[in-house]
Amino acid sequence: MTSFPIVAHATPDDIIAWVHGRPVTVRQFLADAARLAAALPAGGHVFNACTDRYRFTVGLCAALLAGKPTLLPPSHTPETVRQLLAFAPDAFCLHDQPDAAFDMPALYYHDGLAATAATATNGPVEIPQIPAAQVMAYVFTSGSTGTPVPHRKTWGAMAGSARAATQRLGLLDGRAWTLAGTVPPQHMFGLEATVMLVLQGRAALVAAPAFYPADVSAALAAVPAPRALVSSPVHLRTLVQSGVAMPAADLVLCATAPLGRQLAAETEALFAAPLCEIYGSTETGQLGTRRTAQEDVWTLVPGVRLQARPNGAGDPGAAGAPGAAGADTETWADGGHIEQPVPLGDAIVPLDAQRFLLHGRKADLLNIAGKRTSLGYLNHQLAAIDGVRDGAFFMPDDAHEGDAHGHVVRLVAVVVAPGVAPARLQQALRERIDPAFMPRPLYFAERLPRNAAGKLPRDALAALIATLSGTQDRAAAPPPCFVIDPAHPAMAGHFPGHPIVPGVVLLDHAVLALGAALGRPLAVAQASLLKFLSPVRPGERVEVLHQSEAAADGDQTIRFTLRSAGRDVASGTLQVRGGAALAESRPC
Repeated sequence: MTSFPIVAHATPDDIIAWVHGRPVTVRQFLADAARLAAALPAGGHVFNACTDRYRFTVGLCAALLAGKPTLLPPSHTPETVRQLLAFAPDAFCLHDQPDAAFDMPALYYHDGLAATAATATNGPVEIPQIPAAQVMAYVFTSGSTGTPVPHRKTWGAMAGSARAATQRLGLLDGRAWTLAGTVPPQHMFGLEATVMLVLQGRAALVAAPAFYPADVSAALAAVPAPRALVSSPVHLRTLVQSGVAMPAADLVLCATAPLGRQLAAETEALFAAPLCEIYGSTETGQLGTRRTAQEDVWTLVPGVRLQARPNGAGDPGAAGAPGAAGADTETWADGGHIEQPVPLGDAIVPLDAQRFLLHGRKADLLNIAGKRTSLGYLNHQLAAIDGVRDGAFFMPDDAHEGDAHGHVVRLVAVVVAPGVAPARLQQALRERIDPAFMPRPLYFAERLPRNAAGKLPRDALAALIATLSGTQDRAAAPPPCFVIDPAHPAMAGHFPGHPIVPGVVLLDHAVLALGAALGRPLAVAQASLLKFLSPVRPGERVEVLHQSEAAADGDQTIRFTLRSAGRDVASGTLQVRGGAALAESRPC
């Protein structure tokens, strides 16, 4: 039966961790894991919620020694705990916070569970061998229905992936590497790059969480070279923009979201080290790498293959880019550490057996007015604007294009850009993206609801946008509306036999309807960005959807969309003199 050692270090006295500035040897680590394994409760699954990276890793290995799979959910909310228990009723929680409260049996991992110095130093050390087929963990991703989806990970697959990665990254160069991470070990990338690379790459980990710039600087400064930082694009952007000086590193590893070339170059300058971006997924583990500051091409990790296969779903959105898998094919990954072939949800252009180009998630591809792009590309362009700290585009669930009802796609964007004027930001966006993809509206926020791994869950972004737009507060209030009477004078010549409401009449009635809703006339100084999207016939009910931004001088900018029979018929922006904040809309 195939097996892999639980650690691949050369001697028991090699350093495997730095805990509060103190080195921990393999000998001590294995003694800690054995002692904790003996103390684990009888439950069959371990929910490892330890925040200290060393204790998490000891807990992971203790569970391996005890034959208990580890559960790694995307969050630790009460609802997630309930869903974990539905998946594994015999689960218990291993945590290292004395005030932690979980609605399941729990074991508090405190200093008293550590092996004594005498236990760790007595006698020879035997490295445990773990069967390759043993289930190490279930890593959960957020399902489309809100229910976490489990992905089974065997010890053999995880160990094989880590060994391939250490070979690709050059960590087996005879030096004692130390890895510090800003991503949590419960996340797939954090598990692979800050735990498995340590166990199978003969490296050492930094125990303390490193999240804020000062923490990252201190964590790197406290350990010897060669040292690597494992992070994500959102964390790297924070580090670059913080102004905090960073110790030189020997390598930076990045994943979890697409990384732009400019940020990659700025990161390399900050740490005086090459940055390697890793491509993969929870389902597959690591698949490829590239040095993003210098190249667009990805190279597969040893043993992995990509191949085009017929697309059984017949997904027309699969044709993401020239050369990518088309509507009748999709790209699959297999070989190496991948135990079963896995379909990839990305638009990939293979260049040869080892190299490929990546054009983003197929689910993120957009086709508006016959023009194609991706949410990833738009997010990159938004984040590249000077003064933008974070930002994201969003495609609402009810957005459609060109259907029988005349719906028009309206992208939304949220940006964190303190001190940047909306007009300047919009102008900068117009210089970077096609007008078809301009966000309407563009919201400003203090921060985006990213999780600990730097990812931005769609449901969290949707909730933020709902709050910013006020739809949660105004959900029960119908928007103002109006109806153009067929006897209106403008109908006589516009057009005989097929009357259509002129655009100027629509605009005039929209202003009147907004004024009526506010209880005061609107003094419109300027109307701009006017678009008339679909004809309106007399007698149709037209709703006025709107939102406003107040300026310091008391003026307002009102963005409006006119909608009739479920379709957008017009939109634009009004500059209003001396207006107070908009009141709630009143019904027709």
